Amino acid sequence: MVIAACLISHQQNAQAGENPSLQNDSVPYVTMPDVSPKLTTGDGNPLLDFMFTADPTAVEYNGRIYVYATNDQQQYDSIGGYGKNSYEYIKSLVMMSSDDMTNWTYHGIIKTDSIAPWIKTSWAPSIAKREEADGKTHFYLYFSNSGDGTAVLTSTSPIGPWSSPLNHSLVDTNTPGIAGECKAAFDPGVVIDDKGRGWLTVGGGCARIMRLGKDMISVDGPIKPIRAPHHFEANELNYINGTYVYTYNIDWQDFSDWPLQTEKPTTCCMSYMTSKTPLVTKSWKYQHNYMKNPGDYGYDYSNNHTHLNKFRGKWYVFYHTMSLQHSFNTTAGYRNVCVDEIQVDENTVNIHMGNQTLKGAKQIQPMNPFIIQQAETTAATQGVKFTNGKSIGDMYAVTVPNKTGIIAVRGVAFNKVPSSLEIKASGNGIIEVRRDRPDGEVIASIKVGTPQMKLIESQLQKNMTGTMDLCFVLKGNNITFDEWKFK
Repeated sequence: MVIAACLISHQQNAQAGENPSLQNDSVPYVTMPDVSPKLTTGDGNPLLDFMFTADPTAVEYNGRIYVYATNDQQQYDSIGGYGKNSYEYIKSLVMMSSDDMTNWTYHGIIKTDSIAPWIKTSWAPSIAKREEADGKTHFYLYFSNSGDGTAVLTSTSPIGPWSSPLNHSLVDTNTPGIAGECKAAFDPGVVIDDKGRGWLTVGGGCARIMRLGKDMISVDGPIKPIRAPHHFEANELNYINGTYVYTYNIDWQDFSDWPLQTEKPTTCCMSYMTSKTPLVTKSWKYQHNYMKNPGDYGYDYSNNHTHLNKFRGKWYVFYHTMSLQHSFNTTAGYRNVCVDEIQVDENTVNIHMGNQTLKGAKQIQPMNPFIIQQAETTAATQGVKFTNGKSIGDMYAVTVPNKTGIIAVRGVAFNKVPSSLEIKASGNGIIEVRRDRPDGEVIASIKVGTPQMKLIESQLQKNMTGTMDLCFVLKGNNITFDEWKFK
């Protein structure tokens, strides 16, 4: 459903305890866009419109796809929104998830420098999961410890708590097989094959692959090169139909020395190589590029980083552009994660050329209004920020001073007539629920007047069935919104 795009006349502490992976996100943004580009267009990209994110990776778990990203917002806030995004203040990762590819739940950030105080920075995560002997699914999250190395965090939940099993990087530029050969040991890419073995790639200006130990936090055997032509960065791995698929970012150089008979790639694009025997360097075969630079799709030219993931029978490519920064009135290199469908022929392991669009991926299932939905699950927002709730991965939506807060969700299916709406909120003001647009038909108007988080039930002003978009319009002072559910 297109929100027509939610045109509006309005402008718009967490219980961390001893868990270092739960960070208070209540630092105010330096600035916020007066009008979210997703509200005014109905577009699906970027996934989050209220903060900057980059370098995506993803994993499926229990019917949801969980996406992890570099926290460009931390850099933006740290330097006041001025100056080039040089990444040195980024010491956290962002978590989000969806079951429909349109409405995204923001799970907050992983404060890597609290979990692993020895790190320098944290960029470009890559994640894998595996059921272990204890019967639990374990998640292994690798990330760049600056350009120098690759670190790893572990958890038995996709949203944490996360812990650091090592007090150092798993590999760095002093590791044999990397030392003296690679100028960087970052941008990890991890995959677990059909035999349960873990594999990791790293590198900048070079590519290296290694088999991981059974514990997924050690290296089992020699580190081998992948001769990736014009390698720049952004290593990732997939395992498709018995084939190891290595994706990477081609550099910005001219290709007059292109060594292969294949078509020359485009500047700073994403390309891939395949192998059946990943530790045999000569077995890796270059295929072709599958994603051009964002600048070739009409966005600003930028670095390039993708992740391929199959979810509910469809293949998706996650990537970043810099489209959101224009809404924040900056052109300093702040990025935003996006997703589009991509065609992958699994029989021939052929990744077709992808596209980057503002429209994004189609919604694959409707949202159910008769179960508890979190306020941090959004298709678009305006005039709200998010702070930690009472548990890991739970967030509250909080109004920004002197702005009307708006949270839009899309494709909400009322297959029966609701009798009332229940919300959990605190503060002083009114939460209006409107159909399709922030100035659309009022479905419910709920007065909030409580300093403590409280369930508030309201009768509906309109009877409705069918599928529609909903806009929650938050008017008042210090409104904190936790969840909603129609009865």
